[in-house]
Amino acid sequence: MLDVKVVIFDWDGTVMDSVGKIVNSVRIAAERLTLPVPTEHAAKQIIGLSLEPAFKTLFPDSTVAERELLSEHYKDVYSNVDKTPTPLFEGAELVFSTLRQRGYQLAVATGKARRGLDRMFAETKTGHHFITSRCSDEAQSKPHPQMLQHILSELQLVAAQAVMIGDSRYDLMMAHSIEMPRIGVTHGVHGHAEFAPFNPLAVVDNLTALLDIFP
Repeated sequence: MLDVKVVIFDWDGTVMDSVGKIVNSVRIAAERLTLPVPTEHAAKQIIGLSLEPAFKTLFPDSTVAERELLSEHYKDVYSNVDKTPTPLFEGAELVFSTLRQRGYQLAVATGKARRGLDRMFAETKTGHHFITSRCSDEAQSKPHPQMLQHILSELQLVAAQAVMIGDSRYDLMMAHSIEMPRIGVTHGVHGHAEFAPFNPLAVVDNLTALLDIFP
C-alpha cells in the first residue's frame, strides 16, 4: 500500500487499554474540586486531547486556574490513586516487531505529556520500537496536526509517506487535515461512524489486523 515509510501510533486507546483509567481519573479530579462530575461517556469523548482543551470542553464555565488545578489533580489520581490496569492491547508487541522487520519505522503522536509517555515506554519495554515521538507538551493539541508535522520534518518525509493509526476522531482529523493516510482502530474511544467523515484507508477492530494492511 502506498509508499509508507513510517507508521505513527496514538497511545491511549490505540496501543494501551487505558481508557477506563483516564475516565476514572477525570471524574475523581472533578469530584475533588467539587465540579460537576462528567458522565463516563462525556469523559471518554475528550480522550486524545491535551488536558487544557479537554477540561475546557468538559467544563466550559471553568476558569484557567480551575483547569490548572484539575490538571494537577488528574495527574496525581492517574499516577498515584486509581489502580485500574492499563495493559497493552493484545498483539501490540507482535505488531511493532513485525512492522519493523518489514522495514517500517514507527513513531508515536500522543495526548500524553512527555513524562507520561516515557514512563509508559519504560514500564512496557516498548520504547525501543519507536524512532521518534511527540507529546502534548511538545506541540499543539490534537486535532491540530503540529505533532505530525514535527515528526515528518524530523524524518524528512512528506505526509503521503506516513500513516496515522488512532482510536479517536481527533487522530484521524489531524491526519486528514494534512492529507496523511489514516486508519481507525475501534477498540478505544470511537468507531466507524466517528471515523467516516475523515475518509480512513481502513478501520480495524484490533492491532493485529494492521499486519494484513502493511505487507
